[in-house]
Amino acid sequence: MAPGAPALLLLSLLCLGSFPPRTAGCPVDCHCYSTTVECGALQLPVVPPGIPPGTQTLFLQDNSIVRLEPGILVPLAALRCLYLHNNSLRALEPGTFHAQSRLLELALTGNRLQGLHLGAFAGLAQLRILYLAGNQLVQLLDFTFLHLPRLQELHLQENSIELLEDQALAGLSSLALLDLSRNQLGTISHETLQPLASLQVLRLTENPWRCDCALHWLRAWIKEGGQRLLSSRDKKIMCAEPPRLALQSLLDISGSSLICIPPSVHIEPLEVIANLGEDLRVACQASGYPQPLVTWRKVAQPREEQLRVHAQPEGGVPGSGGHGVSDTGSGMLFLTNITLAHAGKYECEASNAGGAASMPFQLLVNLSQQHLQLAPPPPPAVGPAGHEPLHEASSMAFRALGLATQTAIAAAIALLALTALLLATLICRRRHRRKKAPGPPGEGALFVNDYSDGPCTFAQLEELRDERGHEMFVIDRSKPLFADGPAEAAESPAPGPAQGLPLQPPAAYEIHC
Repeated sequence: MAPGAPALLLLSLLCLGSFPPRTAGCPVDCHCYSTTVECGALQLPVVPPGIPPGTQTLFLQDNSIVRLEPGILVPLAALRCLYLHNNSLRALEPGTFHAQSRLLELALTGNRLQGLHLGAFAGLAQLRILYLAGNQLVQLLDFTFLHLPRLQELHLQENSIELLEDQALAGLSSLALLDLSRNQLGTISHETLQPLASLQVLRLTENPWRCDCALHWLRAWIKEGGQRLLSSRDKKIMCAEPPRLALQSLLDISGSSLICIPPSVHIEPLEVIANLGEDLRVACQASGYPQPLVTWRKVAQPREEQLRVHAQPEGGVPGSGGHGVSDTGSGMLFLTNITLAHAGKYECEASNAGGAASMPFQLLVNLSQQHLQLAPPPPPAVGPAGHEPLHEASSMAFRALGLATQTAIAAAIALLALTALLLATLICRRRHRRKKAPGPPGEGALFVNDYSDGPCTFAQLEELRDERGHEMFVIDRSKPLFADGPAEAAESPAPGPAQGLPLQPPAAYEIHC
């Protein structure tokens, strides 16, 4: 008898129970017998209302159910067997089965599940058998089945699973049968299977296994004692790559043939100056075998969290359901609408089973004039002696600006200087013309008394005033006293009697008596 057969027989008896006549309170078009409700193949879009609360076995297979509405199963706390295979379920929300603490068997085969949320199976502490075969699962995340401590059979065959994280099967200490056949697994880690202390049957066939150094442990494990878990058919774990090992059984290959090439990383250029608001795309070329996983990480500054993002390969992301080309080792870093927060140091890391390699990348942000005026002064840069500091966010150094910005600033300064020089030349020429232009007779002269007979000093004016009792002088505004130098200024002190005349403060003129 196959492993787990007694348990299956017992579960069938518990689920079927007896079949007395149909009871009242049965959903429309369904058939109800005691604690069993049969609603299969009715093209139902949702779980029908009116299911008796005491139902222990519920058949909902071969319908068109797309979603299990929140709380729809809460009244069915007595369920022991739930069959939802061959529907159109796309997701299981966390807490969907939190009221089914007595459930023993759950069939979800043949749906359209693409992923399993953490907590999707919370509340199923008594579950023994879980069917997830024939879905569209691509990867299993850590702790997906953590809430199933008594699970004995897990059927995951005929999906598209490419990745099992190291803790994906954590908590399955009672698991006896694990079926991972007919998926897209290329490798599996020893840590993934370590929690399965009760495992009796393991099925790994019909996967595109990549026979490299990461499968050393699996080959050794099967040869040492794992054969008891594999039937003669299940031992045929065939290699799909590398090409030299294709179509060979893992157990028939020597350990020295399972090799890896450590990754190498290349970034060009290593430093980029970007303007505010721009988008940036940086390629990190990684090579090695198996194809390295490329990860971009922003090197954390003080009081700044590390930002880690998986690189997106050209054309699509492996395992995301995209239809782009496969990962060619070109991990792209995409930054949109660049701000000051993007400036800093980044690191591209590539890793595979053979090791890891990394390379730094520097992003400088070009600030506008407005930001230069408002930005606080940068802290002193610390770097190796003999090297100029790099200018990152909040830098106000001219060299941190882009070439186009530097050229524009220099041109503006030159234009301003040329304009100022032209204005100064025009002013000087205009003043020079005014000094040389002769005025008409009498223009600029103030005739106080027409008795002037020649230039005189203020002392002479005082004599004339004393002798004659009145002033007699002429001020000629066309003959500045200081026009020929400071020596003439000394000969004409400030006029005392003429203080009432409206003279210009910086001018002095020749006086004729």
